[in-house]
Amino acid sequence: MTPAAWGGLLGAVLGAGLLVVAGRVAALRRTQLSVRVLPYVRDLPQVGQARGLRPVPGPATSAAAGVFGPPLRSAADAVERVLGGAASVRRRLERADLDKSVHDFRVEQVLWGLAGFAIAAAYGVLRALTDPSGGLVSLVLCLVAFVTGVLARDTHLSGQVKRRERQILAEFPTLAELLALAVAAGESPVAALDRVVRRSGGALSTDLARVLAAIRTGEPVGAAFDRMAAASGLPLVARFAQGIAVAVERGTPLADVLHAQAADVREAGRRELIEVAARKEVLMMVPVVFLVLPVTVLFAFWPGVIGLHLATP
Repeated sequence: MTPAAWGGLLGAVLGAGLLVVAGRVAALRRTQLSVRVLPYVRDLPQVGQARGLRPVPGPATSAAAGVFGPPLRSAADAVERVLGGAASVRRRLERADLDKSVHDFRVEQVLWGLAGFAIAAAYGVLRALTDPSGGLVSLVLCLVAFVTGVLARDTHLSGQVKRRERQILAEFPTLAELLALAVAAGESPVAALDRVVRRSGGALSTDLARVLAAIRTGEPVGAAFDRMAAASGLPLVARFAQGIAVAVERGTPLADVLHAQAADVREAGRRELIEVAARKEVLMMVPVVFLVLPVTVLFAFWPGVIGLHLATP
């Protein structure tokens, strides 16, 4: 190729590269759709997990769901028929703030049961290598492991509910005081709620964000807090929501109500701590009796024993 042709080719490559860089810079400088839209819908619950915004499953996931989905759903339906209690499970899922249906939870129970079954089956295979006559015992053990896995998922859900309720009780006094300060400073209940939700994070803040989203969609303040009181499994939070609803509807001083409820929660926490300490008083004596006291006795008597050995001819 002639030098002129090489120059033209290099110039064309350089021009194409500059066009690509300019296009990329323009794309980066363009404001994203999420930046323009999300500030106006930030109060909607779980906006990032909306059905239209969820990632589309890949081919591997779709294939696995197509192969194992029907058997798992059938097993989940069988577990539902045997155990029942769909209303209780739905209530606990709401209290644990889990975005799952009862059927999804039953599928998870089946998966936990299959995991226990697999562990028991592996143990049975290893045992069969040394004792081939224990097949019936291994089968019974596998069935027990499956049932244990199913019940363990239910117990784990109850534990998730208790952990979230403990978090709510720990956050409640602080959020109630913040709401009281904002209301006492002259803000309306909705504006105070918005300020607290934007500057806090946690389980109770998530519930209050849902209440704020319901209020901004047109639901009355009292009705939104009444629904929160009905959904909550904690009497203190239910009284808090009912107190705010009554204060808003009847015009009673809201700041005094919030201060009083925060003080009630702190007092209830102190009472619970004293009760727990009273129940575990014997357990707290175990290290003293079995660890500290023997060492003290040994330090007290060991020099005398050594002295007797040295004085004895």
